[in-house]
Amino acid sequence: MDKQPLKIFLAGPRGFCAGVERAIDIVELSLSKYGAPVYVRHEIVHNRFVVEELEAKGAVFVESLDEVPEDRPVIFSAHGVPKAVPAKADERKMFYIDATCPLVSKVHREAERQFAKGNTVLLIGHAGHPEVEGTIGQLPEGAIKLVQTVEEVDTIEVGDPSRLAFVTQTTLSVDDTADIVEALRKRFPQVRAPKQEDICYATTNRQQAVKAIADRVETMIVVGAPNSSNSQRLVEVARKQGCDSFLVQRARDTDWARLEGVKSVGITAGASAPELLVDEMIAALRERFVVDVEEVRVTEEDVQFKVPRILTAPAPA
Repeated sequence: MDKQPLKIFLAGPRGFCAGVERAIDIVELSLSKYGAPVYVRHEIVHNRFVVEELEAKGAVFVESLDEVPEDRPVIFSAHGVPKAVPAKADERKMFYIDATCPLVSKVHREAERQFAKGNTVLLIGHAGHPEVEGTIGQLPEGAIKLVQTVEEVDTIEVGDPSRLAFVTQTTLSVDDTADIVEALRKRFPQVRAPKQEDICYATTNRQQAVKAIADRVETMIVVGAPNSSNSQRLVEVARKQGCDSFLVQRARDTDWARLEGVKSVGITAGASAPELLVDEMIAALRERFVVDVEEVRVTEEDVQFKVPRILTAPAPA
């Protein structure tokens, strides 16, 4: 059977962000400096391929500090952790390295500042996500109220509406978050916003790149993990633009029936998905179609985050 032509529009930017690259570097540098095994609390980033690659090098992923021997290093994931976690590590005299993305840490500090000023803190985010749990855990229990939808804004109960501030999860839909913020401001005109946008540059850029190609393709393929918030938001953004969209972890997971008769597709990747998996997806499409690839870039990224100095400092003589 003759292969049918397929036009691929490749979204740019896509894939790894600076926070993810830093977190992976922290694990790899720790393995190099301290030897295997190095323990990591929770998946360092939400991508199974990345986790398995690090496991092969000697990283051990756990969900609790109770699973970590006291004589081995432990790394906290890029999503951030509640304050109780490093406190417990200190109590056990454990050696730990914090790989929390600096942009997530910025949200933590903003929440702390607003709480110290006597404001009730609202967190726009998704219940159960590690980043949300980490942010809530920066303050005493009950100090942060979670808001997930526009509808929930109407049900929020606060003591003093004039003493109110909000922060957001860094990986949300830009448009959905704007709707929630608008609803908050309508109900609470004095609500205080962060000085700078909490949704991270990488999340925003990847969503803008999807919007730039969504109306030019019949289907959008998002390479990423099902537990990756920013990847799921890319699927949603494409669908809101009227474009069929689906998520795949690996090319081998693709439901090829969804591409029958399709002549144009967009491809992007969540911020925790390596470019290797995008290349793999394109290679799988080449096996089935006569492919023409065009990259559409909406911006260039040059953000870099330094790893902790302890990992790059020379060992004492």
